[in-house]
Amino acid sequence: MTDAQQNAQNFDALLVLSFGGPEGNEEVVPFLENVTRGRGIPRERLEVVGEHYYHFGGVSPLNALNREIIDHVSGELEKRGHNLPIYFGNRNWHPFTSETAEQMAKDGVRRVAVFATSAWGGYSACRQYDEDIEKMREHLESQGLPEIEFTKIRQFFDHPKFVGEMATAVNEIWDQVPANKLDTTRLLFTAHSVPVAHDNAGGVNGDKNLYSRQVAEAARLVAEQTGISHYDLVWQSRSGNPRTPWLEPDIVDHTTALNRNEGVDTVVVCPIGFISDHMEVIWDLDSELQKAAEELGVKVLRTRTAGPTPRFAEMVVDLVEELEQGREWETSGNVTVQGCTVNGTPCAAECCDIWSR
Repeated sequence: MTDAQQNAQNFDALLVLSFGGPEGNEEVVPFLENVTRGRGIPRERLEVVGEHYYHFGGVSPLNALNREIIDHVSGELEKRGHNLPIYFGNRNWHPFTSETAEQMAKDGVRRVAVFATSAWGGYSACRQYDEDIEKMREHLESQGLPEIEFTKIRQFFDHPKFVGEMATAVNEIWDQVPANKLDTTRLLFTAHSVPVAHDNAGGVNGDKNLYSRQVAEAARLVAEQTGISHYDLVWQSRSGNPRTPWLEPDIVDHTTALNRNEGVDTVVVCPIGFISDHMEVIWDLDSELQKAAEELGVKVLRTRTAGPTPRFAEMVVDLVEELEQGREWETSGNVTVQGCTVNGTPCAAECCDIWSR
């Protein structure tokens, strides 16, 4: 038995923890009710918000994409000699985390490594997954089921394999740009916008703007590997009250400005903030951005995401083995990486402090 096989016994299972998504038209509004619970949004407004889901038959690609990642990670675990079953749980739709926690407890699982499908810090990208873990623990207690120790794996936005995979994706698309168009082409890195107040929340040791700085660092690292020095970081998928300041510039607004002010007629778009081609990618980028760009006469070339690739699966298993073997973290950037957390306890008391009140 190898050291990896021996140490793998430290965990009974790996849990892939994600956001969730509907898988039929009848599930769209109930799903959105879960997402917006407590905000008092009327059902008729949710019907409007759900338009992009209805466009795809009410099916979010997220669950299928996560199952694809699970299949690849399972194969990589087996390849390295780990006997580690993988479970799947979502915050907002089936399989719900409560359902998955019950199944793990009944299966005799007691120590779980948790891979959250987000590379970043901040409330929605990190702290909310800690809250999901705490809710799983509370649910098990309420059902009289055995306790499970959950250890959430650290953020991975600057892991060499994540950065390397995204750099490869950018190179694949950049090579498709005709030589006579390179001077009028711009590389855009995009991620999900958040309210500015959320991004300003305190992090470890007062580490402000952690989410936006991590996204900017990942973009810098990817661009550095590709040798492309001229790029912009933009944001997408904002929602809610239009008077609330969110991270800017918006990708559609920025593409419009590039075309009108600098004569840019091609944009290579890298969805650095997303690990898979889920709804915010296929709707906001492949539909809304494409439509706006066509009206401007701008060509949009989008890169793939890292999640479905063998290298991403290798990274996930690397992260598990870091925990099992106490290895030094593999990082390639200069911005704070947070984690790991045990049983939902934040890595510092002031982490995302604005949200703990």
